[in-house]
Amino acid sequence: MIGIMSDSHDHIEAIGAAVKFFNRAEVELVIHAGDLIAPFTAREFKNLHSPLEAIFGNNDGERHVLRTAYEGISVLEDFKELEVDGRKIAVIHGTTEALVDALRKSGKYDVVVRGHTHQMGVSDGKTVVINPGEVCGYLSGEKTVMLLDTDDLSWEAVPL
Repeated sequence: MIGIMSDSHDHIEAIGAAVKFFNRAEVELVIHAGDLIAPFTAREFKNLHSPLEAIFGNNDGERHVLRTAYEGISVLEDFKELEVDGRKIAVIHGTTEALVDALRKSGKYDVVVRGHTHQMGVSDGKTVVINPGEVCGYLSGEKTVMLLDTDDLSWEAVPL
């Protein structure tokens, strides 16, 4: 089971709630699809009991400072390819819908994890596209994360 989150921005309490939830759920990995925003958020992610794979989002302006803050927690990049339990996963923030669609259509990935829209959504098919919504709750008013079972690609949306 993996945890998926995005668009935490700098909402430290919501990040803390997500970390606590993922620790209780004993996930083997947490994927963050971008928009971490502030270096001080790294302190909350240090409390994760599982590894974190995070990427940059479009609002992550101080990239050098973020990379430094997240040293030892996650190597921050614009895009990641992961393999978890034999499943190939692409992680992209998703500012360009055409790129998300190209990743889905490529047939290379079992799952594409994306963020950016702050709207939760899952599209099933040969490649599952997952947007966990927003951890911060700033746009939708809802703070959400997701769990993904890598065995059968079933998922669960979780309000924080």
